[in-house]
Amino acid sequence: MNSTAASAPVRVGLVGLSARGGWAPQSHLPALSRLKGYELRALSASSAESARAAGEKYRVPLAFGSTAELVASDEVDLVVVSVRVPLHREVILAALGAGKAVLCEWPLGNGLAEAEELAAAAAKAGVRTFAGLQARSAPVVRQVRDLVTDRYVGEVLSTSLVASGRRWGATFEPGGAYLLDRENGGTMLTIPFGHTVDAVAQVLGEFTEVSSTLATRRPVVHEEGTGRAAAMTVHDQVAVSGRLASGAVASLHFRAGLSRGTNFHWEINGTEGDLVVTGDHGHLQQDALTVHGARGTAAALAEIPLPARYLDVPELAGLWRSPAYNVGAQYAQIHADLTQGTALAPDFTHAARRQRLLDAIERSGDSGTRIRL
Repeated sequence: MNSTAASAPVRVGLVGLSARGGWAPQSHLPALSRLKGYELRALSASSAESARAAGEKYRVPLAFGSTAELVASDEVDLVVVSVRVPLHREVILAALGAGKAVLCEWPLGNGLAEAEELAAAAAKAGVRTFAGLQARSAPVVRQVRDLVTDRYVGEVLSTSLVASGRRWGATFEPGGAYLLDRENGGTMLTIPFGHTVDAVAQVLGEFTEVSSTLATRRPVVHEEGTGRAAAMTVHDQVAVSGRLASGAVASLHFRAGLSRGTNFHWEINGTEGDLVVTGDHGHLQQDALTVHGARGTAAALAEIPLPARYLDVPELAGLWRSPAYNVGAQYAQIHADLTQGTALAPDFTHAARRQRLLDAIERSGDSGTRIRL
């Protein structure tokens, strides 16, 4: 789509919308139902029966029992990929092969090799692509970025962040066992840490070197309700230090589960002041955040209210402070990209770069060495 088609709705085909619930009904569906300029036209599921059930429940006109049928439909402009990480590659390649624009939830692929393959395939296909790194669309993250750019803290000297991954603790949800296997690509490092470090880089700049300590402190965890034991190979402790392009020193520590103490605390310390961002957990892409700051001669931190200009998508007002808000804010950017030719939302090239950072963190943890980027 381009500017000549700006008045026509962007017709969405959502892969992975289930009548049983899950992330898509909590996030994509509320956002798309409110935003002008979009029409949720189609969905696909693992079978014709499950697709039909979802179509009836969510009132989606076209319900397909396979990805191939959805991407081939002339009534789909944008394919949205909302399935488990190991399935991302297959769905994306099908969509690219059909010449469709694609939005894929983060992470883009299962590891660096897949992410780079998909970025190259998108470049070859010549279609618009988008990565669901919606934390960078969050109003509070944009506010903090602008405060830093406007030198609220002066020159940034360092940043430190401690957060809880919420999942990957002592217990796991029924149906969530696939998240326990590092080989499946849906880990604490790739999901909450990946979203958060992307926002940190947006605000403060990219890492130029990293050193990490990764550990699995609970190799056996238990299913909620049943108590069934299961092996976990995902790292449940991720501690990363490094240097940013500005020279600032960074330290980030994610712990699995939830803490009785601090679950999200991000400090930015500079020559003229300090900023502190707090929340309830480490999924920065979903969290309701609060900013405090102090500068100059101020002795104590004070809350910095969010200016109304950052709540710039009026249709999403009813979703504010919910996980769907940031998804919707990114959809608003994507709409502009598709209809006006802008480049507001991160694409597959950006996603591959972010995956390279996560790969460097893993290699540093495995080797015990500092990795330069």
